[in-house]
Amino acid sequence: MDPILQHDLDTFETILDDATRRAKVYLESLETRPPSAAQAPVSIQRALPERGIGALAALEQFERAFAASLSGGAGPRYFSLVTGGATPAAVAGDWLVSAYDQNAHHTGDTCAPFVEMEAIELLKSLLGLPPVMTGSFLPGATMANVVGIALGRQYLGRRRGVDIAEHGVSGIPIRVFSAEVHASAVKALSLCGMGRGALETLPKLPGREAIDVMALEHRLAGDPNAPTIVIANAGTVNTADFDDLTAIAALRERYDFWLHVDAAFGGFAACAPEYAHFMNGVSAADSLTLDAHKWLNVPYDSAMQFTRHLDLQLEVFRSVSSYLEAPKPLPYNYVHLTPASSRRFRALPVWLSLLAYGRAGFREIVERSCGNAKRLETLLTADARFEVRAPVRLNVLCFVPHGRKGTGSAEDVHAFLTRLKEDGKVSCSFSMLDGVPIIRAAFCNWRTTSDDVDAVYAAFRRASQ
Repeated sequence: MDPILQHDLDTFETILDDATRRAKVYLESLETRPPSAAQAPVSIQRALPERGIGALAALEQFERAFAASLSGGAGPRYFSLVTGGATPAAVAGDWLVSAYDQNAHHTGDTCAPFVEMEAIELLKSLLGLPPVMTGSFLPGATMANVVGIALGRQYLGRRRGVDIAEHGVSGIPIRVFSAEVHASAVKALSLCGMGRGALETLPKLPGREAIDVMALEHRLAGDPNAPTIVIANAGTVNTADFDDLTAIAALRERYDFWLHVDAAFGGFAACAPEYAHFMNGVSAADSLTLDAHKWLNVPYDSAMQFTRHLDLQLEVFRSVSSYLEAPKPLPYNYVHLTPASSRRFRALPVWLSLLAYGRAGFREIVERSCGNAKRLETLLTADARFEVRAPVRLNVLCFVPHGRKGTGSAEDVHAFLTRLKEDGKVSCSFSMLDGVPIIRAAFCNWRTTSDDVDAVYAAFRRASQ
């Protein structure tokens, strides 16, 4: 064995202790660390050494070159993206995933796929999903959307006598309807061979990001036999708006289309009685996307896809090889159910988190996140320096500062965000809503409290000067 490898093997426990110490230093800094990295990385020698320096020296070199440039994105005042942090149970689980180093697609040599299947069942219970749905873990919502749209493509081909997984999509021009589609779903159309041009953006309800169901029915009725995928939203990026899933699903009594629901973060509204009605009708979805690294607060990256069409999933993703076991009736071997053959044990942090905090724990995180967003909305509404641009429906606040060029100028919005980053207390993001520049603040982190809302509002006031 290489002597450096042998040395690290002999001192493995010391290396893990050192990594733990560094992790503790980072976690303890989250209250004061800027949510967006304020310091540029230090230049280091990038030539690969002939002889390695060992794990402890490499950790120290990372500390010197990069640690100061880590963001505080895991902390309570990072609102730039709709992301959570990582709860203690999730961090412990993720560390064990690396230590256990399981390939989570086999059935005979590891418990990993059984833990994944159990985690999926626990999630179905948490969110009220129907027993008929099966699911699996994926790196993020983009790949979950890819799976759902690929299944829809296979379904529409089968209805026309074509096995698209075997023979390709040629000759079946699939149209896709949505009102406020996420960029990841558009990317999925490209990856699945239908092309971004297949998407037709339909009218929204007035003052909303939700699809006008009457407009959708009009387009379906215009060519009722055209192969169609409808992408419905359960929580849009800007305003956390929800399509009327029940009304859309009812259209399938007259029109044959595939219903894919992108509920990357909004799906967890089902945890809380006050917001659960937003998810009414989701049980009729053919495919569903959810993100675990949002409101479940597990480390990046982790998402789930659900479907009621396991047979199609086996058709699309089965992996045929002399060294791989053929698909079984039960969905234990995930190599046949997702795009990846090499699969990380992503289910473990979720499984541990669900058992650690239970239904009440995640209900409280959702309710507190939404309550914090609404409290900040109240503060900004009463302050003449700001204008709230959309009502807080769930956990995302959209606003603009009253700047030198008036409300809504891109220059003022960017200047405000620059001052906010320099202030170092909160991170928000730029977006566009109805063609107007806005600032988004998305609440998902399990650490965020009402005290953080006060600190955020104070930072907003300083940035508005």
